[in-house]
Amino acid sequence: MPYALRAYEYWLVAYRRVWRGSVVTTALNPVLYLSALGLGLGKLVDRGGGVGVPYLDYVAPGILASTVMLVAAFESSYPVMGAIRWTRQFHAMLATPLRVRDAVLGHQLYALSRVAMAAGLYLAVLAAFGAIRSWLAVLALPASALLGLAFSAPVAAMAAWLERDEGFNVLFRFGVTPMFLFSGTFFPVSRLPQGIREIAWATPTWHGVDLIRRLTLGGAPLWPSLGHVAYLAAWAAAGLALAQRTFTRRLVT
Repeated sequence: MPYALRAYEYWLVAYRRVWRGSVVTTALNPVLYLSALGLGLGKLVDRGGGVGVPYLDYVAPGILASTVMLVAAFESSYPVMGAIRWTRQFHAMLATPLRVRDAVLGHQLYALSRVAMAAGLYLAVLAAFGAIRSWLAVLALPASALLGLAFSAPVAAMAAWLERDEGFNVLFRFGVTPMFLFSGTFFPVSRLPQGIREIAWATPTWHGVDLIRRLTLGGAPLWPSLGHVAYLAAWAAAGLALAQRTFTRRLVT
């Protein structure tokens, strides 16, 4: 683990060059989303019957979870492929006492840091908009980290496996974008047609959205919440195992 922290330190040093722009964007996006959807569209949704709670309170945690997904997927896609194929930072790491496991864990720690920063800023904006109803919202931060790992680890494994970056177009167009739109962020999954509804329930995004929404609304029963946590943890564990294998194949064998 100490060697993994060395790899983590590298990514943090590299991030120092761009952190200002990412912080501004991360802080501005929730304000724009919540103003347009929560306060603007939300008035129309609430007048039309709504979703059981004020639409602002409903959509805010969904946007938080979706943002976590996007940040985690991006940080583990092109940066990982670049560090393997183009700039070869991972090869440089393996020329030191670091091993593949250290390189994988170091990058995943960095991805979790990016997720935690984004989630923390979003939660602050949610509180400013009055979209948090319960003290359980403090648990939304570790829930966001788990959701982020459930995406960052499998995407990193995919990035190490791909031969060309065109595969990311497929990932974001046919994976990430549909999950952003149809995993309960903007409307209940139960309103989707049968067949599509079951697919949405199987996505880690829906489990993250539902878990974080329950926490911010204050209705988080133990067993459904533990089910969400277990499902996301399974995705994260499988992703880390796959990343170990694909990184090894790409960097060592």
